[in-house]
Amino acid sequence: MNKVILVGRLTRDPEVKNTTSGKSVASFTLAVDRRLKNKDGQKEADFVPIVVWGKQAEFAGQYLSKGSQIGVSGRLQVRSYDAQDGQRRYVTEVVADEITFLSSKKDGGNNTNTQQSSDNTNMSVMGLDEDFHLMADDDDCPF
Repeated sequence: MNKVILVGRLTRDPEVKNTTSGKSVASFTLAVDRRLKNKDGQKEADFVPIVVWGKQAEFAGQYLSKGSQIGVSGRLQVRSYDAQDGQRRYVTEVVADEITFLSSKKDGGNNTNTQQSSDNTNMSVMGLDEDFHLMADDDDCPF
């Protein structure tokens, strides 16, 4: 089983490109806080490369920016390539299946809308409470 779930903040705006076949791909780095502090009492973070494909890549490019807090679920992927200097390089990254928009930097972590999408499902818009539980916004209620 290969499943990764992360919550963190973007360290830079997503970089969106299109493949030669026209499929969108976005990449960005997610800063994920570690649970424990280091020996000096400081919080540390891991910086995880994320790759998103298809419609999600387009949504990421449109709605995410540096400082946005998101949740990501996907799979861990390790790939290799030969660099220009002839050395073999290895890259470890998370290929996202689902992205949940939790807040943006300008929101200061306050409640905001979240959008979840995948290439096979419709996009839904919902609000989040402070514990990241999904709840419908008043505007989304049909009654």
